[in-house]
Amino acid sequence: MINVGIVGVGFMGWIHYLAYLKVSGIRVGAIVSRDAAKRAGDWTSIKGNFGPPGRRVDLSDVKVYETLEEMLSDSDVDVVDLCLPPQMHLSAIEKSFAASKHVFCEKPLALSTVECDRAIATSEKTQRHLMVGHVLPWFAEFRFAVDAIESGKYGRLTGGVFKRIVSDPRWLEDYWARQKVGGPLFDLHVHDAHLIRILFGMPSQCFSSGRLRDGVAEFAHSIFQFSDPNVTVSSTTGAIDQQGRPFCHAYEIYLEKATLQFEMSVYSDGVEKIEAKLIASDDGEENALVQRAVIEDDDPVDAFVTEVQEVRDSIVNGKPSNVLDGTLARDAVAICQAQEASIKSRAVVAIS
Repeated sequence: MINVGIVGVGFMGWIHYLAYLKVSGIRVGAIVSRDAAKRAGDWTSIKGNFGPPGRRVDLSDVKVYETLEEMLSDSDVDVVDLCLPPQMHLSAIEKSFAASKHVFCEKPLALSTVECDRAIATSEKTQRHLMVGHVLPWFAEFRFAVDAIESGKYGRLTGGVFKRIVSDPRWLEDYWARQKVGGPLFDLHVHDAHLIRILFGMPSQCFSSGRLRDGVAEFAHSIFQFSDPNVTVSSTTGAIDQQGRPFCHAYEIYLEKATLQFEMSVYSDGVEKIEAKLIASDDGEENALVQRAVIEDDDPVDAFVTEVQEVRDSIVNGKPSNVLDGTLARDAVAICQAQEASIKSRAVVAIS
């Protein structure tokens, strides 16, 4: 049995906890929280934008710690699951590796490529796994697209358009602090940057046009360039003032013989979707085949269950899976960092 210690019992810590309950071979053996109520099992204060609200949990078979340092001395803990604010990631990662623990870190890996590179180097030096929680490819509608692309049936990728927008998250402290959360690029768009990196490879440069709030990118339209001049990829991301639409994400992905489409918007009075579908046709075919994704269960926690299964399998197999790979997470941060630089300079920026 693989024992995991969750550090930080907020919304993501809660979602991870629920996921571990559904996966065999791995369990929550410890938690770390500064909050005495949460250490006592009262998680009713936890709220988020999906999944069930927090509740009271039974921690009778879970070790409880107030600090990371206390937990790291526990020889029963195999993996440290970091659900801390981004500015705390690097220090916690380095301390965990020094204690010979594997690390599963919620995205983003860090707020700069310099910190990402330090985390990766420490992972290699200590020979401990660095796994990063970029869960998007395991959400059902995105898994549908990834599976269709990886099947090879529809030819090569030729481009894509990605959108991810939230209403201003006024309840989140430090959201607009560049060195703490980083705003929408690093908290929100990093999901799509990671997916773009997986599907298309690393873009060589980007141009982003957007507006800033206190020096932090508030909204951005971006165009990415690749070594293949025939690949065209763009994205739109940021925060809007209207609280009546708290979330929206979407994609159109283009292949030689198919187009993949999906969009979901959350409104104050409900959710609307353009269901995930594949529109396929051969050259000269007038009537395209439309294949709709079959989504049996729309519980977003299920994507995290798959992610936790990948964490377990990565430990057992001795190597993180592609989606969890720390280098890909680093590249996602590099993409966001270049977009930020482009907005500020109003120029094309190289991505490295």
